[in-house]
Amino acid sequence: MTDEATVSAAETLGGAVADLHRVLRRSTSRRTGRTPLPDAQVEVLRLVERCPGVSVKEAAERLHTAANTVSTLVGELAGAGLLERTRDPQNRRIVRLRLTPAAHLRIGDYVAHRRDLLLDALHRLDEPARRDVVRAADHLRHLADLLADQEHAARPPGPPETASP
Repeated sequence: MTDEATVSAAETLGGAVADLHRVLRRSTSRRTGRTPLPDAQVEVLRLVERCPGVSVKEAAERLHTAANTVSTLVGELAGAGLLERTRDPQNRRIVRLRLTPAAHLRIGDYVAHRRDLLLDALHRLDEPARRDVVRAADHLRHLADLLADQEHAARPPGPPETASP
């Protein structure tokens, strides 16, 4: 059984992470002068960045999303000049995905501006708080990995879900 303090901590953490994500996304987009991409498109770009040459089907499986949804996102990103689609030389029915130079530039700009925003905010914290936040980063990454593993284990075999709440 989970005690009330742990439940409260989980709610506080969830809210803080959501707030941090929203503020960083908005502020970074403002600094780069670009309209932020929808989260679903960002997920596709991040996956292709980690796994260059991934197919649409593989991307859908990894993102736990319907292939037609990923295909639509890929079409939008390719139309925006951020993804390159090439036919697999071994199987011409398979399309492989890679980031374009424009996508690499956009991601690099975003990462640099996000880093600068966080550096500025960290410098405004007192030293003990700054150390705690930096120490917490590794634990938050581990928590994200645990949640991803839990999500993967909870998926029933078969086609990915087509809708989310």
